[in-house]
Amino acid sequence: MSSDARNLYPLSEKAPHLVRSKTGLRLEDFTVDAVLEGRVGAQDLAISPAVLRLQADIARATGRDRLAENFERAAELVAVPQETLLNTYELLRPGRARSAEELRAQAALMRRDYGATRIAAMIEEAADVCERRGLFTKRF
Repeated sequence: MSSDARNLYPLSEKAPHLVRSKTGLRLEDFTVDAVLEGRVGAQDLAISPAVLRLQADIARATGRDRLAENFERAAELVAVPQETLLNTYELLRPGRARSAEELRAQAALMRRDYGATRIAAMIEEAADVCERRGLFTKRF
């Protein structure tokens, strides 16, 4: 996306037609009546990967590369089941993983099963850092 991406912020005001939920609903579909009638449920509240990537484009166009990277990683996580996310989070907490191999196995799972290459790279980096610093002693 070009530097014109910055003109799309905030998306909900400047380009609401581009905003979709994970299930494909548009912003205009989110009404109290739709919820009361059962046309909108909890599963509809998740953002789509495409919108997160668009947010990354906007962030990058405004020189916020780190924020853009976070949006790109978030876009990968949309497809990951909550249980897998929580297991990954738990492994990344201090003293939880017993070895770098355990983290690398989780990274491989994220890459293989969900195509989450950026997340996998982040987990592998964490494994390397923890290994260098000797942080794999079980603390809890």
